[in-house]
Parts: sequence; C-alpha cells; structure tokens
Amino acid sequence: MYQHILLAVDGSENAVRAAKEAVKIASNDSLIEMVYVADFDKAKKEMLHAGSTESLLLERKRKVVPVEEVLRAADKHFKLTILHGTPGPEIVKYANENKVDIVVIGSRGLNGLQEMVLGSVSHKVMKRVQCPALIVK
Repeated sequence: MYQHILLAVDGSENAVRAAKEAVKIASNDSLIEMVYVADFDKAKKEMLHAGSTESLLLERKRKVVPVEEVLRAADKHFKLTILHGTPGPEIVKYANENKVDIVVIGSRGLNGLQEMVLGSVSHKVMKRVQCPALIVK
C-alpha cells in the first residue's frame, strides 16, 4: 500500500471528496500529508481581508478543517503542510522532492473549453508528477 500520500487541499468540497478517497487507499501506518498552497495570485486579497499574518494563517487552517474531520473520523495519521506559490507547480515540486507514493487531488470539474483556456491544477499535476496520481471528481 501507499506509505506517504500527498492530499492536495484548497478548502473546497472537491478536497473533501479527495480526502474520502485518500482514506480508502491508506493503510493503518500511512501518512496522509495535506498540502495547502497559498496562491500568490490570491494572497494580496487574503491579506487585505485578514489584517495580520496570524489571522491569515488561522483562516488558511480553517479552510482545511472539513478535510481534517474526514481523516480524524477514519482514524488516519495526517499532517498539514502549507506552501506558497502557484498551486500546480508547487504541488508537483513538493511531491517530486519528497518522493511521495501517490498524489490525491480533487477536480473542479471544468468542461473541455474551460480546461483548455484556463488549465486545471489537477491536470497540470497529473502531467508532471513523478508518481501515481488520483484525480477525484
């Protein structure tokens, strides 16, 4: 089974669905590492609303609480890692450098045109990560 599972989280319902799938593939001694990427493009707006670095960190941690609840309910070992940058490249870089066994990531469900124009984080990760990846719809 997988010992080190990277679970990409962003505070969305897609991340909760991905967490449920990560639980299914995790053994009792697996580590599920939740990776949240503080997106540079959104960081300025978040900082304006948060007011301080501490409250911004608390807000980011609050976003992953529903995922933590899924992992706790399944009695899985997990930890949270917060990265800074552009989500797709940062997840790929972290997964490759830390030699994770699998990446589990939720899909926003873009249609073909949206994905072609905008790209998708899950698609970028799938193409560039050097380990198996599971995209959850």
